[in-house]
Amino acid sequence: MPLFDVERARQETPGSQHVLHLNNAGSSLMPQPVLEATVAHLQLEAQIGGYEAVERQQEVLEHAYDAAAALINCTRDEIAFVENATRAWDAAFYSIPFKAGDRILTSMAEYASNYIAYLQVARKTGAVVEAIPDDQYGQVSIEALRNMLDERVKLISITHVPTSGGLVNPVAEIGKVAREAGILYLVDACQSVGQMPIDVQKIGCDMLSTTGRKYLRGPRGTGFLYVRRELIEQLEPVFLDLHAATWVSKDRYEMRSDARRFENWETNYAGKIGLARAIDYALDWGIDNIWRRVKELGYNLRTQLSPIPGVIVRDRGITQCGIVTFTVEGVEPEEIKRRLAQQQINVSVAVQSSTRLDLEARGLTTMVRASVHYYNTQEELTRFSAAIAQLADF
Repeated sequence: MPLFDVERARQETPGSQHVLHLNNAGSSLMPQPVLEATVAHLQLEAQIGGYEAVERQQEVLEHAYDAAAALINCTRDEIAFVENATRAWDAAFYSIPFKAGDRILTSMAEYASNYIAYLQVARKTGAVVEAIPDDQYGQVSIEALRNMLDERVKLISITHVPTSGGLVNPVAEIGKVAREAGILYLVDACQSVGQMPIDVQKIGCDMLSTTGRKYLRGPRGTGFLYVRRELIEQLEPVFLDLHAATWVSKDRYEMRSDARRFENWETNYAGKIGLARAIDYALDWGIDNIWRRVKELGYNLRTQLSPIPGVIVRDRGITQCGIVTFTVEGVEPEEIKRRLAQQQINVSVAVQSSTRLDLEARGLTTMVRASVHYYNTQEELTRFSAAIAQLADF
């Protein structure tokens, strides 16, 4: 097995020379090739005009669909590029026609933005939202899911990697259940795409959303949506414009036949080009190699933090990823974040309102979240753990 070229990764990551960045589940440090591609298009817009720049960059922009399709194993007509992962997820979810009595099944660790959408649709339509119980490891229980199925279940909607807790939900096993029962299946892959291999054929999902800014290391304000080709014609987005549909007569319009019916005409073209470059960049490294490296770093960080007196690592799941959450006895997570920032160390804080069902069930209100990526080093993890040990002894 070839060694991961960490030196090259850091040379191509300017920010790694200035900060110890363990907030990759928030927004990763952008690599130089992605930065250059994004800025170059902005410069072209400034030089020749926005519309004209798009005309000149058509081949590059169209390549984005091929890159995203290669990343998650689908076809280019099943991809839509949108402003961010939330809008990608919203575009899919709100296109589903719910009615009174329909059941929406989700996970205990579901993200707040998704759950708020469930509650809104439930209030408007009379649909019902239910959380699938966890298994003994803290991930979605497949047995419990099977026991909850009936003819009223309209959607199974799961966050693959929750915003906190370190776990990786068994989305392929859930997909098998969904396919057998003929139930729509939506996956929020915001934290997993770019961190680990994602194959929508193996997952068996009908729709999948993700962002550019996290483990793909793309620009902020970017994301994309996958919609299974056979499902596209059955879904009508809540919002349509002259890109998503064509006005064919005074009283009639026709929607696009591909996933681009979920896009808008106006978009951040520089960001789209940057995201396409980020996908190519990740594929060049090899997603399997990235996942191997991230898992190793996550494991090593947990191993270093666990023996520190007063520190409790809060991660769950059979498979654990690059997101590491923990608490320090007697020290609030916000205070830890503040003190680490003074040392040029970046982390984030997981709060109960983001994954309410999960953290309430565990009796937690807040945790420190440190999320690694492949450009982090063992030396950085040692430095980080030493800083935590000092804070725990404070």
